[in-house]
Amino acid sequence: MSILIVGSLAFDDIETPFGRSDNTLGGSSTYIALSSSYFTDKIQMVGVVGSDFGNEHFELLHSRNIDTKGIQVIDEGKTFRWAGRYHYDMNTRDTLDTQLNVFADFDPVVPEQYRDAEFVCLGNIDPELQLKVLDQINKPKLVILDTMNFWIEGKPEELKKTLERVDIFIINDSEARLFSGDPNLVKSARIIRQMGPKTLIIKKGEHGALLFTETGIFSAPAYPLESIYDPTGAGDTFAGGFIGHLSRCETITDTELRRAVLYGSAMASFCVEKFGTDKIAALNLLEIEDRYHSFRELSRIDE
Repeated sequence: MSILIVGSLAFDDIETPFGRSDNTLGGSSTYIALSSSYFTDKIQMVGVVGSDFGNEHFELLHSRNIDTKGIQVIDEGKTFRWAGRYHYDMNTRDTLDTQLNVFADFDPVVPEQYRDAEFVCLGNIDPELQLKVLDQINKPKLVILDTMNFWIEGKPEELKKTLERVDIFIINDSEARLFSGDPNLVKSARIIRQMGPKTLIIKKGEHGALLFTETGIFSAPAYPLESIYDPTGAGDTFAGGFIGHLSRCETITDTELRRAVLYGSAMASFCVEKFGTDKIAALNLLEIEDRYHSFRELSRIDE
């Protein structure tokens, strides 16, 4: 089934205790699209870039059968740029520079041929833009939305309005507490799910992820990695693996949602092993399936 992805495309300057990478291809939609491309070949992107977004970057996306007709190229502008430095624990970071450039005036226009998309994944952009995208889609089977603390603090009412039209909401633990106003994640999940989305995923970084549905709670572990080089984009990569798996399911059941969380976690665990998109752009299906089964084995107990 087709997946429409709307979000940012960017260049990142990333510094961690274990190295540095400048002019690294990034952006929420880039990570989501590359990750989900291992599960389906029907991926469509809507975004905006400047003239500095070279052919090599488009060629990378095309090599993964990603349709980029919805990406606007502004000839006189520059692509969104972000620079950040991670602390030693890799859980906290300092933003050193943000240049919105052409992204500051991003006005998402969904091409006519994209408007019948069955799955829609909205990256962490302005909730008003997310709603504008949904107004252009005919009858999506499933809508997944991500956000960040900037929008939770700056546009909470707009975000709540958008959530009324969302099936699955993905946020991290600090965002869940901030948005719900409650420190307890179980209570936070109940409060947020009452806003619209029937399914909620709360990411907990190195402590895994929680899935909340109408039938209960599922806790997925984090993969025990010895080397973590760059956590940038891990959450978006998770979303890509998650929606990628669901797109190939005939019926979305609670079991398939749990499997999707593990596939998302598997993809995110690959992402952090190299800087930027380097790792997730060069995987194969056998690696992904092996990592998925490793996740299943982490919590399996033989009776």
